[in-house]
Formats: sequence, structure tokens, C-alpha cells
Amino acid sequence: MDAEQLREYGHKMVDFIADYYKTIENFPVLSQVEPGYLRNLLPDSAPNQPDSFQHVLDGEVAQLILEFIRLYIQAKILPGLTHWQSPNYFAYYPSNSSVAGFVGEMLSAGLNIVGFSWIASPAATELEMIVLDWLAKMLKLPEDFLSAGQGGGVIQGTASEAVLVVLLAARDKVLRRVGKDALEKLVVYASDQTHSSLQKACQIAGIHPENCRLLKATSSTNYALSPEFLSETISQDLTIGLIPFFLCATVGTTSSTAVDPLLSLGKIAKSNGMWFHVDAAYAGSACVCPEFRHYMDGVEEADSFNMNAHKWFLTNFDCSALWVKDRSALVQALSTNPEYLKNKKMADSKPAKTWFLMYSGKLAKLVASQANMVVDYKDWQVPLGRRFRSLKLWMVLRLYGLENLQCYIRNHIKLAKHFENLIAQDPRFEVVTPRIFSLVCFRLLPVRDNESHGNKLNHQLLDAVNSTGSAFISHTVLSGKYILRFAVGAPLTEEKHVNAAWKVLQDKATSLLAESL
Repeated sequence: MDAEQLREYGHKMVDFIADYYKTIENFPVLSQVEPGYLRNLLPDSAPNQPDSFQHVLDGEVAQLILEFIRLYIQAKILPGLTHWQSPNYFAYYPSNSSVAGFVGEMLSAGLNIVGFSWIASPAATELEMIVLDWLAKMLKLPEDFLSAGQGGGVIQGTASEAVLVVLLAARDKVLRRVGKDALEKLVVYASDQTHSSLQKACQIAGIHPENCRLLKATSSTNYALSPEFLSETISQDLTIGLIPFFLCATVGTTSSTAVDPLLSLGKIAKSNGMWFHVDAAYAGSACVCPEFRHYMDGVEEADSFNMNAHKWFLTNFDCSALWVKDRSALVQALSTNPEYLKNKKMADSKPAKTWFLMYSGKLAKLVASQANMVVDYKDWQVPLGRRFRSLKLWMVLRLYGLENLQCYIRNHIKLAKHFENLIAQDPRFEVVTPRIFSLVCFRLLPVRDNESHGNKLNHQLLDAVNSTGSAFISHTVLSGKYILRFAVGAPLTEEKHVNAAWKVLQDKATSLLAESL
């Protein structure tokens, strides 16, 4: 890599990205292209020689980059994007970016290390331990989750990976106790509002599909898991000789941000010797604010806890923080130690110390991996290789600080409350579930008291709004009703964008209701 060429290319790309954010509102939020559009615009195979620029002189490199951006990125790639960073993006849950996150990602790409073990890049391992301890303290997690004890944190790619690795750890832990032939008797519990990644994790872990108990949650509990229902189900399973071993609770479900009662569920899990995992992928970010921390009450009963910093915490994708109380459970389930990965490290369990010892002019290192004196994150995850993801989280925490991050979260919740108030003022609409964080679940009421018609009407409203390109929302189904979801969380969203989206919703609702008369 030529340093000056990197400087020149980098400046041009940064300029392009800055201009993209400056004009992002000019793009349709939801991509309007048809499937297969890009294949028609690009060649069937990669060029053997540089595309029409093979004779470009060194002094014309900058022009080449500009031309490439103009011809290919702007004309062929951007039209096929759904613009997740648009201030008019209100679908699914947010996927935040920020200057700090972007710079951290850029630095990670530039250094390009593969930090699977401590010796592969000591700073990568130790910075990850430190920033996850910082974040754990911001969330007021129990000390058992900090790296100074038997637990600690690790950055996974997504919450799907997080639930998979703790499920594998829990599975192996119980099988060591009851025997490996008992796999077919293991049972997993969660509400039917739990993210579908749990079902995929069960498939990968070999849990029989009929032993994945997704217990129905209803409007009577605001779609939270009922402890009484859970206890009844566990008792029934024990009676027929099954082995309850894993419970997943959620703080902020995907459909409606329901919050499961952690304390009650945790006590049930503990009394039955089950691993208790808490998925706070979305709403965990809000719990850095003291007024929302009570939604995590009972987390002290958990064996593992997960939140996605890349959702609502200004950290570019991907960065999913997972904490465990007993890291040895992860290591026993996921560790491999082939000869070609063995290395010598200094035997000292305190990351803050200097790890290298100079002796007789040579670098002497003592074996520490095998003595569990350092963390090798390859044993905490499914893949071997891993990126230096802690850099971007470190940048976010350092450059924004806790108070600014709290203000950022509170502002989005304030905007969601504003949207909720707008709905309340229009009798044609209703808010379906209580708003807790920055998601509003609502629907357009049918003219006739006909649920089937109401579902069709709201589906049509969703399509009508999204087809304008001026806003993007998504949906869910609760108690058989087709519900619209309005999730505030894009970094650039302001009140004017919420108002504009509401105006589109009202206008399209007026047209649809007129047609249904």
C-alpha cells in the first residue's frame, strides 16, 4: 500500500461520504429498484485490466477516483440502497452511525489486524476488555460481568451470534452433568415475542424443534412473558422427564418493545438450574439513562446479557456487546487449541500490566494461554478470526461521553412521544401498545368493525407510505392484528421529519378510507 496514494484516495472517499450525508434526504428512503437491477448494469465478469483507465498517468489518479464514484457508486449503487441513515428512516430498529464510529471503523480497516488471540494483537484484546467494562459500568451491570472476575464481555457481530454462543455454552454445561445422550431431552423457553434468532440458534445447537417452547404472550401482560405460565410449562416438562436448561428473556422485544419481568423469571431459572440469558439488543442502550435502568432490574439473576451498540448507540455496524458471568462456560464449549495457534505469553492475569519481559537482551515470554492468564477471544465466538471492533466503540465512548449519549437517547424518546401524541389527536388511528422507548405501535382503524378489513387496510397504508420514498416504516402482527411500527432512532432525525412522516400517513390514510366507503 502506497502511503500517499492512500492519503489521496482516502480524502476523496471521505469527501464522497460527507457529501452523501449532506444530501441523504434527497434519496428515496426505501430503494425503488426492481430485483436484479444491478446485474443489468455491471459486466458479467471482473475486468482483466483496469476499466478504460489502464493508461492513466500518476497525476490523474484523483480524477480516476472521482470518475469511478460518479459513474459507479452514484449511478449504480446508491439507487439500490435503502438509506438506513436517512432522517426519514423509521423502520425495523435503527442502525446508527456517527463520526466517532466511522473514524473508529476506518482506523480498524487501516490497521487490519486479525485479533483471534491475545498475542495476535494484545491491544485489540485488552481494549475490548476495557471498553466492555466501561459499558457494563454505564449500564450498572453486576460486577460478576466485569473482566476482573470470572466473567467479562466480548463483542460479537450480532445478537444472533450472542444467543448462539451462550446457548452452546449452556447446552454443554448441562450435558456434562446429565450425559451427552440427554440432548433430545433438553428444553429451551422464551416468549413468542422473542427474536427469531433464538429458534435458529436452537436449530444449530441440535435442540429438537418441539423442545423450543415459545410461550404465548398476550396484551394482558403487554406482550411480556408470564412467570406463572412459564412455571406451569416447566412443571409439565419435568413431569414427562424433560430437562429445562435455557431461558431467554427480552428487554425491548422486536415487535413492540415489551419488557419481560427479569427478576421473577430469573428466580424461576435459578430454582430449576437453567441458564438465564437477557436479550436487550435494542433497548439496552436506553438503560444508560437512570430513568430507564429499572427495566433491567433482575439482571443480577442472569448468566449472560446482550445489547447491540450498533443499533441505538452511535456505533457503526457491527458491534454486539455480550457479557457472561462465567467465561469458562464459553471457553469449554467453543475452544480449540491446534498446534499452529499455540503461543507464548507472559503469565500475568492483569491486563493493565506490561506483558513483555526483557531478559539478557532477548524478549522472554512465558506461556499464559494454557494457564488462563489472558483472554483469547477466539474461544468466545464461533469464527476464529475477528476484527478490531472495540476501536469504534472506544471512539464513541471517548468522543461523546455518557452525558451526550444519554441526551441522544432521550431526544429520540421525546420524538417518539411527540409522534404518539400526534396519533392521539387523530381519531382515525389508535396506539396499540404502551410506548416505552422510541417505538410507537399503531394502526389505522377500519371503517367497518372488521378485523380482516383492518389488516388489509393497514397493509395498504404501509405500502402506500413506503412507495412515496419520503418515509420508511415497517409492521408486525400482535394478537392477529396487522400493526404499523414507527421507530425513531436515526442520528439525523429531527421533529420536522417526524411531522413530515405523519403528514404522509394522514394523507394516504385519507385516500384509502375514501376508497373503502
